[in-house]
Amino acid sequence: MSVSDSSSVNRAIRRRKQSSPFLLIAAALLIVAAIAGAAFMLSRPATLRIAVGPPGSDDVKIIQSLAQTFINEGSPVRLTVIPTAGPVESLGLLNTNETDLAVGRADEDMPKGAGAVAILRKNVVVLWAPSGKGGGKKEKAKIKEVADLDGRRVGVLGRTAVNVTLLKVILSESGLNPDKVTISRFSVAQINDMVKDPSIDAFMTVGPLDSRITTDAIATTARLRGEPVFIPIDVSEAISHKHPLYESEEIPGSSFTSAPARPEDKVETLGVDHLIVAPKSLSDTTVGTFTRALFAVRPALVREDRAAAKLQKPDTDKDAAIPAHPGAAAYIDGNERTFLDKYSDYFWGAILLMSALGSIGAWLRHYARRDERNITAEHRDKLLAHITQVRKTDAVEELDALQEEADEFLRETLECYEDGAIDDSDLSAYGLVLEQFHHAVADRRAVIATNPAKTPAPKFANVGGDH
Repeated sequence: MSVSDSSSVNRAIRRRKQSSPFLLIAAALLIVAAIAGAAFMLSRPATLRIAVGPPGSDDVKIIQSLAQTFINEGSPVRLTVIPTAGPVESLGLLNTNETDLAVGRADEDMPKGAGAVAILRKNVVVLWAPSGKGGGKKEKAKIKEVADLDGRRVGVLGRTAVNVTLLKVILSESGLNPDKVTISRFSVAQINDMVKDPSIDAFMTVGPLDSRITTDAIATTARLRGEPVFIPIDVSEAISHKHPLYESEEIPGSSFTSAPARPEDKVETLGVDHLIVAPKSLSDTTVGTFTRALFAVRPALVREDRAAAKLQKPDTDKDAAIPAHPGAAAYIDGNERTFLDKYSDYFWGAILLMSALGSIGAWLRHYARRDERNITAEHRDKLLAHITQVRKTDAVEELDALQEEADEFLRETLECYEDGAIDDSDLSAYGLVLEQFHHAVADRRAVIATNPAKTPAPKFANVGGDH
């Protein structure tokens, strides 16, 4: 009996110790599963909408190539292209949160707080006038500088209003009254009509240096109205200081054709950036991911579309006319925060909170089970008292009764242990007392067995009276 009860205590302790590693393994597996789930969610490509137009333009082509390159290169970003009528509509969608990114010129009506993510290309102003024809020889150019445009008519290629605004800035800063210069707008499909019109004295385009539209317009001018005379914008530096959206640029010689050289020498002009922009509301992490992915696939993109070679990083200076989006700036400046940098405070806070909750929970469990601990202590004290009682008794029946009570104490104590009301040290202490109790019972049984004469006779009920 005593061996069985003592081994019950030992088995209970072993079960508790053996179960602890399994609990730890289960907890570790849950944590690994949670981390794996979080990693899977974080590794899924982010899908961003980008508005660009007009349809068929170089802007649309390069953005479509970028979207496909992201897929081919397994980039963490995917693009959904939203076609628009042009930059004005694209930026309008950005303003109404109907797109995440948009392509537009820096001098367009930018939504408040929009930040540059990348420079898609640099646009430059090209101003030229026809030299005219006479007697098979070149006539002396009538217009050589911006001041000569006073009272003249200028044909502007492109329907966007910002080109007209830019021309008026150039005229005004050059000392002319813009109202005295007639400005006519023509679509890209009207190049021949514009050049053939004898009432137009000069022409203007705004686009990249390798623009096919500008090159065609210049070649058409040379064919129909004589070699073009390129008009320098001598006040480009002054304009860039007063109007930060514009930059002073130079058109290198032979930029449009090399035989003959057009222009023959470098020409001073103005430039304006064509940008990919994002609203301030788009998270820094998302924009940083897109910017990193964009410049990571740039070499592959250039192989698909040579125009991608013009992609540049925006100005991260906070004083820039259109500053870089904070997410893009963090990537460009190398200040991106890692996942742990961003959320380490939350992790440590969660750990501390869980630790505190665990401590509070343990205390509450300890407090709630105080009655069970008190019962276990009472059982231990009773067993100690039983040991003294066992050594004095001469009745086997009394020993059996004490052992039955000890068995009940053991059952209740083991239940308290399984519930966590007492720990290993409490159970070990109880087991030590129980072991001493059983030794005392065994010793007393041996004494009674060797001295049966001292064993009191069983008491029988007096049935039938005296004889």
